[in-house]
Amino acid sequence: MAKKKVILDNGLVRLTILKPQGLLTGIKYGGMDNHLDLMSSESSRGYIFRSGVSGFYCYAIYELPPECRAFDLAQTRMIFKLRREKFHYMAITDEKQRIMPMPEDLLPDRSKQLIVPESVLLVNPINPDLKGEVDDKYQYSMDNKDGGVHGWISSGPIVGFWVIFPSHEFWNGGPTKQNLTVHTGPFCLAMFHGTHYIGNDILTHFEEGETWRKVFGPFFVYLNSTAHVSQAYNLWIDAKKQNHYGHMILSRHPIILLLKNVVQLQDNFLSKTATLIFDAQSSEVCVWFPYSCEICIYWSISCKNRRVLANRKQDSNGNFMIKNVIPGVYGIHGRVSGFIGDYLGKELVTISSGSQTQLHNLVYVPIRDGPTVWEIGFPDRTAIDYYVPDVSPMYVNKLFLNSPEKYKQYGLWDRYTNMHPDHDQAFTVGIYDPKKDWFFAQVDRRGANKYLPSTWKIKFNLSSGTRGTYTLRLAVASATGSDLQTMVFQVLNLGTDNTVCRHGVHGLYRLFNVDITSSLLMEGDNSILLTQARGGDALCGIIYDCIRLEAPETSKMSNFNSGASDFDANFIEINIDQE
Repeated sequence: MAKKKVILDNGLVRLTILKPQGLLTGIKYGGMDNHLDLMSSESSRGYIFRSGVSGFYCYAIYELPPECRAFDLAQTRMIFKLRREKFHYMAITDEKQRIMPMPEDLLPDRSKQLIVPESVLLVNPINPDLKGEVDDKYQYSMDNKDGGVHGWISSGPIVGFWVIFPSHEFWNGGPTKQNLTVHTGPFCLAMFHGTHYIGNDILTHFEEGETWRKVFGPFFVYLNSTAHVSQAYNLWIDAKKQNHYGHMILSRHPIILLLKNVVQLQDNFLSKTATLIFDAQSSEVCVWFPYSCEICIYWSISCKNRRVLANRKQDSNGNFMIKNVIPGVYGIHGRVSGFIGDYLGKELVTISSGSQTQLHNLVYVPIRDGPTVWEIGFPDRTAIDYYVPDVSPMYVNKLFLNSPEKYKQYGLWDRYTNMHPDHDQAFTVGIYDPKKDWFFAQVDRRGANKYLPSTWKIKFNLSSGTRGTYTLRLAVASATGSDLQTMVFQVLNLGTDNTVCRHGVHGLYRLFNVDITSSLLMEGDNSILLTQARGGDALCGIIYDCIRLEAPETSKMSNFNSGASDFDANFIEINIDQE
């Protein structure tokens, strides 16, 4: 019996859709009769058409009827598997572009399986130039804030296939949530909701009888072509210009919130104060609310019955505009790079359809109990300012050689043992440099037959003793299966981020505050031990953001400034959270 099909054709692109399943089984464009992998089953593949546009929109409507049983939503996405004999070149940023391995290169006769299930060492690839490299799909993950366009370019004919996100309100996890983009297959992904780099904290749990409806998308699948191989790079340049298409769907929502340049920072223990402006280009949002994909998100984090908004524009005066937001009642939160903690507005904001709302006099007081004794690292919710080692010559991905993203290389956790073969890391405040002497992840140290728990020592000097309660702040950028212990504090089975093995320097942010009585400290030399007590696992570990010791508030701290940071060119990002 012949399969029933629906043909959509706008004169530039032709789609073949299986009826009634709705599976997209064919994409015809630019002299190629089908861009999708001809060797895959039609049931393994996933529309909006506009005339005169060489592409189409994809979206998914998820609806939970009241009679549905309870369940957890962990992953959902759309995937395009392109023709393996045609698409070999991928591009995800201006710098991250390369010829990729063939899917056959992942088979046992052409590769060696490494510790991480998704990682292989190419020992006999079809393309000999790739021999000796590591292939791992997580090496091509990107923060939501840095993505938006990714895809492939084929050979013979030269055609570009691009997934473009013109807006981000349906994404989970916020701007710093990391998602997959492309990988060997050739696969091109459109992630909707996933646990990558966060773990079970981002699972969306639905109770029995609960109702829910959400639209994921739209995203734009764009196709372009050229007759000359010398112009192939221009297909990438052209694809980056196409993200304006999606705003036709968002235009039903008005411009509704205008944040003036009035946010002030107040920290009585710093030598400087300043009025902060919004930096929409470089700001990153903290991820501290429980995550969920149950509602729309506007360029930031979301949780149940909340919306966070940041489809924003900034002018030269620091005025910060949030556009195209669904009307509702919202709360405001944000964070300041360089400071531990989060801004949380006390008053709700009601936004009505067709209105423009202005907010004024927002004051952010960073979390603090006393003056800084010392501080290790820069609180930006990543480990980027710590020591990231060079990759072992055995496990190179050439794309990340001489790259600021050297942490994307495989196997860096084992480089800790190379640096500290017999004893764990010891760091002296005021003498050692975190960028050179603080390994980016506290992982197990490789022993003779097994991986051993690690204990890091922080040594510091108190020139005069102060009675009272000190506060140790442990800002953790990521953790995986770890038992963290220090003095009077411990937390077991911390984290399911898998960031260490997935080539990242941040995941789910956590802040732990530990009270230390002055009776445990003395005038002169002191030490604090940080123990990652879970042994036997090469891939467990803790990635610190910042560690700070604060003295009791009554201390003048005239001599306790070693390693302390000062206010310098910081920014705040404001997000809107619907109650």
